Amino acid sequence: MTEQTGGCLCGDIRFRLTGAPYEVDYCHCHSCRKHTGAPVSVFADCKAGIVEFTRGAPTLYESSPGVRRGFCARCGSTLTYETDSLPGEIHVHIGALDHPEDFPPHGKSSFPEERLPWLRLAGVDEA
Repeated sequence: MTEQTGGCLCGDIRFRLTGAPYEVDYCHCHSCRKHTGAPVSVFADCKAGIVEFTRGAPTLYESSPGVRRGFCARCGSTLTYETDSLPGEIHVHIGALDHPEDFPPHGKSSFPEERLPWLRLAGVDEA
């Protein structure tokens, strides 16, 4: 994989991935919907060592015990998810990547029981 870059909407935060995510997956949980304003989130699940912030750093919000959600304090862009239950990992919202088209979801869905009933997903649902 070639190095991938990304950042927030205003440009205050920039990062790069120096390796490939081990999984790209959907999350249907209520908390992700509230954090992003979207019906579903897609994450590039990375070992922390491959995520390098090159300009600025996310502000972290503890949305529940042991769960931190990273965002830009200036423009509000959602950027990352970290949890104590997966130490040494940073999950990056693929929408924050400069080329999200390079990261189609291929892993399992998290919290499928919370999926919105009207949501149809490419690569998961039959047309």
